[in-house]
Amino acid sequence: MWNSGPVKTSLSIPGWPLPSGNIKWQMEELEQGLLMQPWAWLQLAENSLLAKACITKQGYALLVSDLQQVWHEQVDTSVVSQRAKELNKRLTAPPAAFLCHLDDLLRPLLKATACPGKATFSCERVAEALTLRVRSELSGLPFYWNFHCILASPSLVSQHLIRPLMGMSLALQCQVRELATLLHMKDLEIQDYQESGATLSRDRLKTEPFEENSFMEQFMVEVFQMPCNQSLDLGLPSSPHLEMNPEVAVLFPKVSLVSGLPVLAS
Repeated sequence: MWNSGPVKTSLSIPGWPLPSGNIKWQMEELEQGLLMQPWAWLQLAENSLLAKACITKQGYALLVSDLQQVWHEQVDTSVVSQRAKELNKRLTAPPAAFLCHLDDLLRPLLKATACPGKATFSCERVAEALTLRVRSELSGLPFYWNFHCILASPSLVSQHLIRPLMGMSLALQCQVRELATLLHMKDLEIQDYQESGATLSRDRLKTEPFEENSFMEQFMVEVFQMPCNQSLDLGLPSSPHLEMNPEVAVLFPKVSLVSGLPVLAS
């Protein structure tokens, strides 16, 4: 990949000291941090994947999904140090420096604000594993990284996908009920104005009383006629209906934290 006998470049990142303390606590902090992250579309040349990541000075945790399978990798600084030595023989740095650089590369990509040419991402699937490869530059030298993801455990999939989605569904149902109640109250208010002799100054503002059952029936018809159904089957975000809007993106991690707690009586 490069000439033998290179001069190594040493790096240090202010504010990212070497980790200390209990390793178990550090991994629990990573797990909790990952749970608080929203899912985002990872746009690659080969395909598009759902992903979420948490990178700290203790290591990183990554979840990737194609809506059919979910892959996961979580490593500490010892793994980061060893892998960095294998992939970047010309670079010498503490693990925290590599973690900081990975965070700089991955975070904008998950927010769809990555600078063109700053890094190249690609993925490769072998059997049940997925490798996410990164090519970039660090301190003027080539930088390479491979995320080696294995299939996530059923409990992890439940914690990060199934239970949060069920929680989101319940939260949105409650929101719909509250909005329907508010609309009924508004209709009663308008009716009271009309019975008191009030009239509209502009006819175009006139609305019919809200009928919840009719609204829900029409809504379901429109939803199932959306062209995004094919995109859902393929797992591709080719429709704007599949994008997670900012309100949902904020709500999802909050629901994830709540739904991560036991909700069924034993």
